[in-house]
Amino acid sequence: MDHYLDLTLLPDPEFPITQLMSALIAKLHRGLHDLRRTDVGISFPEVETAKHGLGSRLRLHGPAAALDSLLALNWLNGMRDYLQLGELAPIPAKVSWRCVSRVQVDSNPERARRRLIKRHGISEEEAHRRIPDSAAKRCDLPYVALRSNGNGNGFRLFIRHGPLLGAPTTGSFGAYGLSAEASVPWF
Repeated sequence: MDHYLDLTLLPDPEFPITQLMSALIAKLHRGLHDLRRTDVGISFPEVETAKHGLGSRLRLHGPAAALDSLLALNWLNGMRDYLQLGELAPIPAKVSWRCVSRVQVDSNPERARRRLIKRHGISEEEAHRRIPDSAAKRCDLPYVALRSNGNGNGFRLFIRHGPLLGAPTTGSFGAYGLSAEASVPWF
């Protein structure tokens, strides 16, 4: 985890930054999945000051070779008009560290009821009694809106930036560049 690369979304009159960030994360996900990389993490340096969502900057973190191979994949097709690609650079000497992870929220009681009916063979009325509409959970974390490649359903990928750490933690990153245990440099 010795290099980083900033991708900054440019303002566009047709698309809000939140929509462009969602498209950028979807493309990154496909690139990381195709390369089977587990050593590339992401962060959103503007998350704490952004008025909406995660901000306009996505920062990729990883070994220089991993970031080079990702760029060589040409995963940014269709996005280049909407962003400014920074230079691959070594991380600064003095940084903090933090985990940037996915948070899954069970926000859809209807889906939970369908699952209960299917798994336990109970009636719709019984499922509704067990899981009322008031069971829906809200999450105030920023998110990107994505679409599943498997079934085409839309979902929100909620992203948590954990507390600042004095030292890095090891682990692997998933195909979204997120990890609950591996940290990325924060600067």
